[in-house]
Amino acid sequence: MNKIFAEKGQRQRPALSRVKPILINQRTLLAFKAAVAVGLAWEIAPLMPGVLDEYPYYAPLGALLCMHQTVAHSFKYGLQILAGLGIGLLLATGVLLFGAPNLLTISLVVAVGVLIGSMRWLGAPGQEYLPIAALFVLIVGGQRANIYSIGYLVQMTTGVVVALVTNAVIIPPLAFDAAVDTFSRFRTGLARHLNNVGEALKENWPPEREDWARQNEALAATADEVRTAIYTADESRKANHRARRHRRDIAGDFNDLHALENITFHIRDLTEVLAGAAWGKPFPFHLSADLREPLSGAIQKTAEALQAWDTGSTDTAVLDEAEDVLETLAVQLDEHQSSEAASTSAAVMVTMTLRRILAAIRPRMEQSANKQPTGR
Repeated sequence: MNKIFAEKGQRQRPALSRVKPILINQRTLLAFKAAVAVGLAWEIAPLMPGVLDEYPYYAPLGALLCMHQTVAHSFKYGLQILAGLGIGLLLATGVLLFGAPNLLTISLVVAVGVLIGSMRWLGAPGQEYLPIAALFVLIVGGQRANIYSIGYLVQMTTGVVVALVTNAVIIPPLAFDAAVDTFSRFRTGLARHLNNVGEALKENWPPEREDWARQNEALAATADEVRTAIYTADESRKANHRARRHRRDIAGDFNDLHALENITFHIRDLTEVLAGAAWGKPFPFHLSADLREPLSGAIQKTAEALQAWDTGSTDTAVLDEAEDVLETLAVQLDEHQSSEAASTSAAVMVTMTLRRILAAIRPRMEQSANKQPTGR
């Protein structure tokens, strides 16, 4: 994760130590299932009737190609590979009707295969495998192209089916824990960033530390990581029998993601405004000296609310306290605006941004509170 989500030095190591075993375990499990699927496909391939057993090597190839981290992706990849394979076989067979393969026909088949492969519904696997399949039929199939095509297709289908069954039966992974962990680290990182901004307002002005003002790109990148983790968790539950026992409110996760993306946008905006007030970049703003401390308090109270959401707290009192602090700050801003309106522009914008952040947090905490079991 980005450096805003871990302190320098040793503080980064615990986060890495939590993530590393997860990655190793998932990768090891995938390797084990791929090995099992390839082995089973190799054993089943010679059992095919007639001449189909002459091409047993395509069964383990099909199993390997469609093995993926999630069952849903394996199914999707398998269908796309078989679709690309089928179209490629038909394309090559059509060319063979006009004679033996030669320089012109081989080149033409590859060119047409690449063009047809541009269809989006084929996906990357189908797009890549379509011209390869056509080329194999022309070069490897030779005089037995029809028999070769049937054996090729049947054995690849066998491998794909074996891989799908293997992936679905042997501990299909659920990515819920990884999503929860990513969510938590993101919320904690956002709260830490707000705290750093609040601390900077208490320092000599302009602040000596500029690291907090350079975190906007890191915030956006980490939001992308969270989005990826949630979509992966959603994919991992599809066609996964373990999802029945380990239920999760994915719709709620997407709502949390939407809220966090809004919060991230507002925090980036807040950071730019205060950076402009401190150093005149990227846009110059004026911030009255006597407003910096109350503004710092409001920012840090908002950070507390964000941290409370992360801990799973359903007590919205911290939100009420943050909103009270903002109300007090609004009174001070009104007093300044009547005498020195230009000096309050940055503070007014930051105050409005903090209100929006709290407005994004409140419904998520309230919904969590409504899900809590109630006593009789």
